[in-house]
Amino acid sequence: MEVRKHHRKKEDYKLRTHMIHGSFDSKKWDYDHHVVPPVSHSTAFRLTSLERGAKGFVQFASADEALSGHMPIYIYDRLDEPTRAMLEENLAYAEGGEVGVTFASGMAAISAALGSALRQGQEVLAHHTLYGCTYSLMTNWLPRFGMQTRFTDFLKMESLQEQITPATRVLYFETPTNPTMELIDIGGVRRLADQVNSGREERDRVLVIVDNTFATPYCQRPLKLGAHIVVESLTKGIGGFGTDMGGAVVGPAEWYNKVMLFRKDFGGVLSPRAAWGILVYGLPTLATRMSNMQKTAQHVADFLSKHPKVACVRYPGTDCFPQKALAHRQMISSDGLFAPGSMLYFVLKGSDSKQSLAEKLVDYLAEHAYSITLAVSLGQVKTLIEHPFSMTHSALPDEQKRAFGMHPEGIRLSLGLEDWHDIIRDLEIALEKV
Repeated sequence: MEVRKHHRKKEDYKLRTHMIHGSFDSKKWDYDHHVVPPVSHSTAFRLTSLERGAKGFVQFASADEALSGHMPIYIYDRLDEPTRAMLEENLAYAEGGEVGVTFASGMAAISAALGSALRQGQEVLAHHTLYGCTYSLMTNWLPRFGMQTRFTDFLKMESLQEQITPATRVLYFETPTNPTMELIDIGGVRRLADQVNSGREERDRVLVIVDNTFATPYCQRPLKLGAHIVVESLTKGIGGFGTDMGGAVVGPAEWYNKVMLFRKDFGGVLSPRAAWGILVYGLPTLATRMSNMQKTAQHVADFLSKHPKVACVRYPGTDCFPQKALAHRQMISSDGLFAPGSMLYFVLKGSDSKQSLAEKLVDYLAEHAYSITLAVSLGQVKTLIEHPFSMTHSALPDEQKRAFGMHPEGIRLSLGLEDWHDIIRDLEIALEKV
């Protein structure tokens, strides 16, 4: 293979360029002349000798460069394969981590991060507002393995340290939160963890795990801000087109073995075809999509904040956002620009009828709007609307949702790439009709 000589180091190029070109000289697959990375479709790989097969099993899940060598020895898809591995390299670079491990869904990635970190008798201390399926995992399934979860308010930093017990192993939160768009100070939480960890053994140290799905690595890189591990859904903003499911865990090299072994034994492996789509279409277009979607989100947020039927709008880019200073400090692109993202949450002024005004609005848009689609998921090129109270967060008890700031009149909006004038006009007509 002809070796390319570059005048500039890869580190000299911007993240947007890296996400498009990736690692064409990746040690995960020895290819150089393809403009588009190839895709593997083999569940098993030919081994030239018993010795090579044995060596491949020894090297599996090893983050030791000296042991793993230049080219991995692939044995079986569930262990490792080249298309998925190339995506993991590029995701790790985008998030500023050393290693990445991908999964069949975002929930599989969250399960792996928690399963790799926790032992029986240890607990998660989580922010009280979480994605409904994450809440279900923590309350329905972790207890079966002897792992408990307690919920608290991570916005009250002064009392958070008091909530940490000797059993606490993980501090877990989303930022921005789903769906209420609260921001958690990642650096502040890490400083608390460091104070607690000064008196703990390595295996019992508190870990900060952050779900970065809403922001994506374009808008926010939690590892740089102090998180130990990042989890995220690849189905959403990173995938971008709503065609492939996936999830990722990104962090330091010391966690590679644990997470890879968890994936091997529990399954949940991202398919090569899904990995290829995210590698070729999703990640390379993330910066272009997000920079345009957040401009639209700003226009829509400004419109909604002035509408007489809207009680409040929560979007990090607005002047009225209650955590404006934290947003400008934390939600920053790799170029140092403010990047408030493409998600917003707004609450309508209530009505006296059985059906909430929010439900009426969403139903009207589902039937009549062209630029806005009623669907779960987010981060796609199409603008998606949903009612969290009755849909994505239905796993939470109603009284708990209300206590945590989720409102029956609250609506989650994921802005896409349609013309912003069309989106606002559809919203305007719908608000007139309800």
